[in-house]
Amino acid sequence: MENTLSLAKGLPDPLLPANSRSPRHNSISSAEGKAVGFVLVHAGAGYHSESKAKEYKHVCKRACQKAVDRLKAGALAVEAVTAALIELEDSPFTNAGMGSNLNLLGEIECDASIMDGKTLHYGAVGALSGIKNPVLVARRLLSEAQKGKLSAGRIPPCFLVGKGAQQWAVSHGIPPCPSEKMATKFSMSAYRRNKRKMELAEKVETDRCQLKRGRQSNDSDLGSLGKVKAIMADGEENDSACLDTVGVIVVDQEGNVAAAVSSGGLAMKHPGRVGQAALFGCGCWAQNSCNANPYSTAVSTSGCGEHLMRTMLARECSSALQSEDAHQALLEAMQNKFISSPFLASEDCVLGGVIVLRCCRCAETSSDIQALLVEFLWSHTTESMCVGYMSAQDTKAKTHISRLPPGAVAGQSLAIEGGVCRLGSTSD
Repeated sequence: MENTLSLAKGLPDPLLPANSRSPRHNSISSAEGKAVGFVLVHAGAGYHSESKAKEYKHVCKRACQKAVDRLKAGALAVEAVTAALIELEDSPFTNAGMGSNLNLLGEIECDASIMDGKTLHYGAVGALSGIKNPVLVARRLLSEAQKGKLSAGRIPPCFLVGKGAQQWAVSHGIPPCPSEKMATKFSMSAYRRNKRKMELAEKVETDRCQLKRGRQSNDSDLGSLGKVKAIMADGEENDSACLDTVGVIVVDQEGNVAAAVSSGGLAMKHPGRVGQAALFGCGCWAQNSCNANPYSTAVSTSGCGEHLMRTMLARECSSALQSEDAHQALLEAMQNKFISSPFLASEDCVLGGVIVLRCCRCAETSSDIQALLVEFLWSHTTESMCVGYMSAQDTKAKTHISRLPPGAVAGQSLAIEGGVCRLGSTSD
């Protein structure tokens, strides 16, 4: 029988600083039924304009549904996470796959990675061009690595970049897609606008240097500065195009977890730049429970790649979730391991976001009944973060654009929200 997740009473709030208090916490419970999994997705931590909120929520709903369809068909977590991420990559509204940010040369280079919590295998690609769905390459790298060594005892790759990654993908049956076909009107418009900003900013900087040498200001100097301000103001509504990574985390009916992440990277990045979405422990993390870790955990990150790389935030959050109080543990990890990290001491604006889940089996009323208890959270230091979540026992996904509390300063404060999902399961 199909069961619907419903909102219930809020989770208890710990004592939080005023600038980081969560706007709300929802506890979600399900009726009895077979545990067939749960998915949580994000469409980037950055800025989501109200005018495009509907589109971001819609793509998150579709991604959740794709994962749930796979879970209901009996697929494991790693398959479901791939299906959801493909949906996010195919959306022209996200900065991943189709419609990704363009680099300085007007080209698309994507990063992606995936991790299987059951096997702990990992696959990743960086600065990849000419492939419509980078996550497919990362997924294929993961599966090929699981087959064991190559001929002559060679170790199979788990991380490929650039031209080599594209050639490997094509040789393994993943069709190429010309980079120009992956660009959209939206991404091309953003590229042209950003290029004008850079050119005018460089002219103003040159003019300022000349003034320091004793030259007098003239109308062209002031005019250039005015144009820069005008173009920047004109682009504020479209800043959502600069959203970084999209990601997915899943737990399946067997309690396995998986995580994946994909990104077009920073707008106007230098060719060859690789962001956190491709790097081990930075973009995503998934690890089933073991003797040392009572909880299975999955994490996917978003935000400024350099900040996330220098702090290895995905793995830090996964480790933190082994604490008794998941909410408090994530709050402390975001504050101490990210915002106040010694690795980011020179930064006055630390931008990033995470979605996390942890799960464990817990006994129900009788010895032959167990439930899969899933705790899920999201947190961000950016102005907003769009998320969606769904149980395979739910009829439709729920979506939410999380925003910093009023008066909070992006890069210095954080928001944290989430809930609990209990999925009943009859053991064999």
